[in-house]
Amino acid sequence: MIYIFDTELLENKLIHYSLQQIYGINKKRSFFICKKLGFSNNLKVKNLSKDQITELLKHIDILNLTLASDLKKLKFLSIKNLISIKSYRGFRRNQGLPLRGQRTHTNAKTARKKIL
Repeated sequence: MIYIFDTELLENKLIHYSLQQIYGINKKRSFFICKKLGFSNNLKVKNLSKDQITELLKHIDILNLTLASDLKKLKFLSIKNLISIKSYRGFRRNQGLPLRGQRTHTNAKTARKKIL
């Protein structure tokens, strides 16, 4: 079992799908990483050697990406900042209403359910 950024990569999945499980890496970025490292499209996580794993970790580090818990913390602090400076978006966030001008008279039941 391989853990990268506190995320377990399932061994029977392809590497580019497993990389997408890491918070902050999307499909395009995972394909870019695999292509840059020369991984095959049908390479599974269980077939990775220790050298390939260390190369993968080094490459992610070189890209200087904000991932996993750091990204979640940054997102939370951004929301907290909007609330603390008493912006319109911060106020709407506190009220549990849509932030970007959507209609609320008949819609926005989903947005009202989401609170921070």
